[in-house]
Amino acid sequence: MKELFLATAAAAAVAAPAAPLLAQDSPHTLTANVGLFSEYIFRGVTQTAGDPAVQGGFDYGHSSGLYVGTWASNVSWLKDFGTYSSSSLEWDFYGGFKRNFGSTDFYYDVGTIYYYYPGNRVAGAVNANTWELYAGFGWKWLGLKYSYSLQDYFGARPTGQKTDGTWYLDFFANYPIGETGFTLIGHYGILDVKNDGNQDAATKASYDDWKIGASYTVPSGFFKGLEAGLYYTDTNVKNSSVTGTNFYTDLNGLNTADDAFVLYVKKTF
Repeated sequence: MKELFLATAAAAAVAAPAAPLLAQDSPHTLTANVGLFSEYIFRGVTQTAGDPAVQGGFDYGHSSGLYVGTWASNVSWLKDFGTYSSSSLEWDFYGGFKRNFGSTDFYYDVGTIYYYYPGNRVAGAVNANTWELYAGFGWKWLGLKYSYSLQDYFGARPTGQKTDGTWYLDFFANYPIGETGFTLIGHYGILDVKNDGNQDAATKASYDDWKIGASYTVPSGFFKGLEAGLYYTDTNVKNSSVTGTNFYTDLNGLNTADDAFVLYVKKTF
């Protein structure tokens, strides 16, 4: 297991239900959570080379729909790809506005997120810090979210050109099975990286990814709010016929966009 630490994080829009840390009659809500994952997968790509990740966070929400928060996790991919000589932390900061349309079950969510990677970069490497804007729309357990990068996409320049303007479209579903505490998880994502290569080139960085699984949240008792889950994730990233590798193959020869099963447990307070 690589460097693990307790980090802060998770979006108020997706935090699991829990008793707020502030009075229930207050317009303010503060929640915290912590989790252990068998590995950290982001948009279908492992961030920890198959090693476990510890994640956690704090979120503030207001009854008006305004929310802010911070999220963090241990990572290894920056060193695994040789762009940073020392870096083991992803620390995100986000804020936005989420409300229902009137009294309906339809909602919208707009905001921004900044991905921060402290550490020492290798000479000539592009800064991995990334700023994105996002907009989402959904109904109850079903939704979609569009994210747009205002900077190079996590330091990626597959063909040497800038990749700001990269976008990601996320279709997701989290279907609760009655009052059982079980939820079915589904996701399909489309990533379009600006200025990457053609389909047969090792510089091809655009891809689709998907996820399917289930989770269980303890509804009451001492372990109330404890969530455990398992999901399978994969992408359509293909190896180049010329190099035999792809854009997501690290210096150790690991295809970080390969399929994986992820087991996790987390608690929301």
